Amino acid sequence: MSREEKKKKVIDVLNRAKSMELQAIHQYMHQHYILDDKDYGELAANVKLISIDEMRHAEAMAERIMELGGEPTSELAGPVVKGQEVEEIFPFNAEQEEEAIDAYSQFLKVCMDNGDSITAKLFEMIIDHEQEHYNYFDSIDDHIKTLGSSYLSRIAGTPAGTGPAKGFAFADQAE
Repeated sequence: MSREEKKKKVIDVLNRAKSMELQAIHQYMHQHYILDDKDYGELAANVKLISIDEMRHAEAMAERIMELGGEPTSELAGPVVKGQEVEEIFPFNAEQEEEAIDAYSQFLKVCMDNGDSITAKLFEMIIDHEQEHYNYFDSIDDHIKTLGSSYLSRIAGTPAGTGPAKGFAFADQAE
């Protein structure tokens, strides 16, 4: 197999992963708005921060795709699920993260099989992050299942203030 064919296989898995990250970004931001609107600020803030992690993953993947001479996708892996109740969000997200860990583990193998240890290391780092996300979502799901409304009552009214993310538009604003 030629070097170009090997690079194409790695670019293909990077783009599949990037589309999964883009879908997660949109899903989690939508959930962040729902949780914030229902006054579950602490949960909203953490879902927003996880979405920002996913943005960083998508960016790292796009940069690697460009380094390899590919074109980063802008397609989402699937639709954003709307209308979820608070009790549905966390098991849904845990399942999404579990699927990402499984897929990225397979993508890591594709990278190694095609001699790209740099992209494999990127997948290793992202798998670690996805595991942290899974652990958080699964833990919150367990709390809601075990403690129900008493847990959600404790969270209600907590602040959602994660603050503005530093970026181009915020770069010149005083903190």
